[in-house]
Amino acid sequence: MKTKYDLLHKLKDKMDKDESLPLKKGATKLVFGSGNTEAKILCIGEGPGRTEDQMGLPFVGQAGKLLDKLLILAGLERKKVFITNVVHHRPPENRDPLPNEIEAYGKYLDEIIKIMKPKVIITLGRFSMAKFLPNVFISGVHGQKFDVEFQGQKLVVIPMYHPAASLRNGDIEYNGATLMTRMKNIRMSRILKYSHHSRVIRIFVSPLCH
Repeated sequence: MKTKYDLLHKLKDKMDKDESLPLKKGATKLVFGSGNTEAKILCIGEGPGRTEDQMGLPFVGQAGKLLDKLLILAGLERKKVFITNVVHHRPPENRDPLPNEIEAYGKYLDEIIKIMKPKVIITLGRFSMAKFLPNVFISGVHGQKFDVEFQGQKLVVIPMYHPAASLRNGDIEYNGATLMTRMKNIRMSRILKYSHHSRVIRIFVSPLCH
């Protein structure tokens, strides 16, 4: 039986060969995702920036440093989550992804969710939030807990501001405290049990695929 690690690598290879993806031509590298492939927490951002485009990894620039701090403040560690985006190539000039681009990459994100089977999805920014909570404003739902059924899976979705927003307003401590409160409310100790007791934690790092 193939592991989640194997299935994600296979999906990444398929995505890497897909010439129909609308942002591929102008990008340097595919930024598929990284993290613990057995994680029950999936973080979904918007799209790669310049540093991510160069390294092929999500959230490794300044916003990534803030995401790491946010996770720590919330009682989590990066190695206990999996991180991806709604689009997996860098949009030109770091512009917002367009609806047709989100749709084109969406089939792969759907497959990532299907393989991962997360219990909790933390959306980082309004574009990933809209996939699960359409027609709402992030300012009105930030940090709240929503029970969502997606592709037949029951999920907890917690919409958060994109970490880049903290570069502008400096409220990373507030965001971390908000997320920590939500995590405690949904009994995260049970969700994180695998990460504490597993003998092997598989880490998926895009550029090191073979």
